[in-house]
Order: sequence, then structure tokens, then C-alpha cells
Amino acid sequence: MAWQQISFEVPESDGERAEELLSGLGALSVTLRDAEDQPIFEPPPGATPLWARIQVVGLFDADADMAPVRQALAEAFGPSVLEGLAVAPLEDRDWVRAWMDDFHPMQFGARLWVCPSGYEPPDPLAVNLYLDPGLAFGTGTHATTALCLQWLDAHPPVDAEVIDYGCGSGILAVAGARLGARHVWAVDNDSQALIATRDNAERNGVADAIDAVLPEGLPAVQADVLLANILAGPLLELAPEFAGRVRSGGRVVLSGILENQVQPLLQAYGSWFEMAPAVTRDGWTRLEGVRREADQGQ
Repeated sequence: MAWQQISFEVPESDGERAEELLSGLGALSVTLRDAEDQPIFEPPPGATPLWARIQVVGLFDADADMAPVRQALAEAFGPSVLEGLAVAPLEDRDWVRAWMDDFHPMQFGARLWVCPSGYEPPDPLAVNLYLDPGLAFGTGTHATTALCLQWLDAHPPVDAEVIDYGCGSGILAVAGARLGARHVWAVDNDSQALIATRDNAERNGVADAIDAVLPEGLPAVQADVLLANILAGPLLELAPEFAGRVRSGGRVVLSGILENQVQPLLQAYGSWFEMAPAVTRDGWTRLEGVRREADQGQ
């Protein structure tokens, strides 16, 4: 079986309209991609961030007539949209297998590994997390996740109460539990992430140690370790809440931060935490701090 793939560019403001138009014209799927190699990361709660210019990719049946599609696009966005438009055949592939072929066991720190299906753990005596790519963010391939996994390997949260805020696939929650955490609260505003987290916790034998909840479902607990691999904007907004969520002497670990976003975060979290020097990998930064006694901060 084969399909036709159509692709074209529109400004950010037209992305949603282009997606709806192609869907209405019979597209089997529509994907929005970065057209200008701009960095983007996970969205803050309630937001869907897009790039300044978007490449819209639609998938149609092989025998679909593309002339009406071209005409509708020209009418909706002007004739100029056709200048960069391309239509090409797309052969059938096992896309899941193709993706999996690029995902291999990865080591983080001294003894922590992430292993996908079909691979034997390179070190059977290590702490091996079994995880496959899925709909929720987080397999360890992104520098921000890797920075957090390396921190967990170096600071195993033995018998600790942990919060993984913005849990995605649950990789950090599972790693924390496998490294000895007494209990982990995995928090995300995406229900798909909570499903993925529960599935991965079950797969790794730590389901009893992890509760996956929406933000409003997180009880009034104070953690020994709070991990947040999200975005700089939400991290700034959540600083007071995170400060209240970490006990005196506990640690906060923040990731998802570009190098040019470090100083505002250091200043904000410095009101409650003794912040350590930033650690950077591939243009992304991890921050960590130790919670001061309540009467020493704000």
C-alpha cells in the first residue's frame, strides 16, 4: 500500500487552519513541523507552542485527486502557498519498527541504563529501565532528560519521597523508584502521559511505588526530591509552589532550560534554595538547589 504526501509552509498563525482544512479535504493524518530549525520543547500547561513558520504535511490515499486540494489551499492562503508545495508518493513501511531501529540501549551515569524492546541489557547487573518510544515525551534521547537521569544516577533517592513534575513517559519517576525511592508522585497535565507512566511503571516492576496524577490530584506532600523537566516559563511560574513542595534540606532539580534562560531561574529559585552551578549539555541546562530552612527564605 502507498500514499501521497503533500507538504507546504504557512506562518504560525495559519497552522491550525491549515490542519483543519486538510482534514476536511480527506487527509488521513496531518503533521505540523518546524520549517526553520527553531528550538522548541514541551508546552506549558494549556498551551500549544508552534514555530514562526510551519511545514504542514498531509497524508492522503494513493488515488486521491490532489487538484482540489491545491485549489483549496490557494483560495485559503493565497497562490503563493503553491510555490513551495510538494506532492510525493510515500511507500508503506513499518514506521514503529523504523523508529525503534534508531532507539538503542543508552547509559546515564555509572549504572543507569535505558533499554528498548528487543535488546538485551548491556550490563545485566546495572539498574536497567525498560522503555520504548511512545506518545508521551521522554525516552532519554533528549539532553534535558539525560541531564536528569545522570543526576538521579549520581544521587540515588534511597527511601526518599519524590515528585516528578511534568512526568511525560514517566522515565524519571521509574528511574527514581528503581534507584530506591520510597514513593514517587508523577505529575502531568496530559492524560496520555499518565497512562504511559503507569504502563512503564508496571513494565519495570515499580507500579506500587508510583502514583501518576494530574496537578490538581497532587496531595499536600513535601518531597525530599522534586524533579521538573519542563520549560523555563512554567518553571518560573511554579517556583513558589515548588518551594512549598520541598522540605527543608530537600533538593529541586530543574531541566528543560536553554542556556540564555538560566539567570532568571537562578534568581527566582534563589529566594528559597541554595543553587548549585548550572550543568549544560547540547545547549540545554540543568539546575539544582537545596531547600533552606523556612525562616531563611521567603
